Amino acid sequence: MPTPKKGPRLASSPAHERLMLANMATSLFQNGRITTTLPKAKRLRPLAERLITFAKRGDLHSRRRVMRVIRNKSVVHVLFTQIAEQMEQREGGYTRIVKIAPRVGDAAPAAIIELVTEPVAKKAVVKEAEAATKVADEAPVAEAPAEETAAAEAPAENAE
Repeated sequence: MPTPKKGPRLASSPAHERLMLANMATSLFQNGRITTTLPKAKRLRPLAERLITFAKRGDLHSRRRVMRVIRNKSVVHVLFTQIAEQMEQREGGYTRIVKIAPRVGDAAPAAIIELVTEPVAKKAVVKEAEAATKVADEAPVAEAPAEETAAAEAPAENAE
């Protein structure tokens, strides 16, 4: 059995790990969230995000590349129609990993990996922040010099 190039394997062989990740990705796209161990969730995240990126492209070649991993045609259809449509405005970060309490049986660190379905409002937040800083910058700038000059004149008068 060849040794892995980057880090230890999650399962007994590379083929088993590949199949296990494919099954977890299928369950993630079917249900929207799954509960698993933290190392498995961390290994699943890049695979799931790559598959969503292929789904966003939407062409036949991308569909066939996704079908190499996910063998269930109905899940691939949901991925390309519903999930890709939800993620259209998002440039990355399609999944979220939330740590939860350790698993009861063996105290393994557990996590929930889920699809991020909130709409992206980055541009609106940036515009509001810029507007708030402009208003904050304009108001004190006009008032500050008058206060500073009055404060500067007062000690000068007291000195004489």
